[in-house]
Amino acid sequence: MVSIKGGRKRLVTGVVSTVTAGLALGAFALSGTASSATKTAEATGAGRHAKPTIVLEHGAFADGSSWNDVIADLRADGYPVVAAANPLRGPASDAAALRTVLDHVKGPKILVGHSYGGNVISEAATNDPQVKALVYVAAFLPAPGETALGLTNKYPGSTLPDALDPVTYQQADGTTATDLYIQQDKFRHQFAADVPAAQAALMAAEQRPIAQAALEEKATSAAWKTIPSWDIVTTQDLNIPAAVQRFMAKRAHAHTTEIAASHSVAVSHPHLVADIIERAARATVR
Repeated sequence: MVSIKGGRKRLVTGVVSTVTAGLALGAFALSGTASSATKTAEATGAGRHAKPTIVLEHGAFADGSSWNDVIADLRADGYPVVAAANPLRGPASDAAALRTVLDHVKGPKILVGHSYGGNVISEAATNDPQVKALVYVAAFLPAPGETALGLTNKYPGSTLPDALDPVTYQQADGTTATDLYIQQDKFRHQFAADVPAAQAALMAAEQRPIAQAALEEKATSAAWKTIPSWDIVTTQDLNIPAAVQRFMAKRAHAHTTEIAASHSVAVSHPHLVADIIERAARATVR
């Protein structure tokens, strides 16, 4: 394991040592459609030598733009990328939505999840032979029967409950449901303390809510039990305590890197995140 105290513009490969319903085509964000990702894959290599497609799944209180700088690095290094839109309604339905993306992207794939997106990729990748590696970024790695809420509370340290702004509404069938936002004036401290203030303010305004029920829904499968996994643990995280992240990474036998970063590590340290993703790709796709 490597513990990184500060960001570097670009990590040198090898520095990191590690021992971690449906959507329409409009679900793709930032990096184009699945078809364009497939064309990029064809352009960057032929047959078995083509680089895998990197599929990114954002978490709660975020959207696809949280991957912008990670995508730029990956594309500069020749990787086709798809950033999927996560509905944030519940692990089972969100995984079903992500599988429509995975089914449309041909060839080997590396699946990356941030935060609650870890729940989604853990389920979506189960029994998919084309998913060669899983990369968890300040994320949940639930076992069957576990919930995001239960894991968050396994160890002390999360201050998320006091920062939430719940919104209850009536659904089409007459029942009520609650969406969760982070209060905008608390967003930077809670979610993105190491992101510049102006950028964090934009993130707060653009955040997508997660259904409260999604955090209480039990996982039904865990792809990390059979697919090689990498994990970035954020030691200054106020959403998912570092102790929780370490517990999940160790249990999954994930290749783990620790960094002193907030929950928004893909925004504050995109080069590190891209490097770990590429490391996973090189280790599993030949």
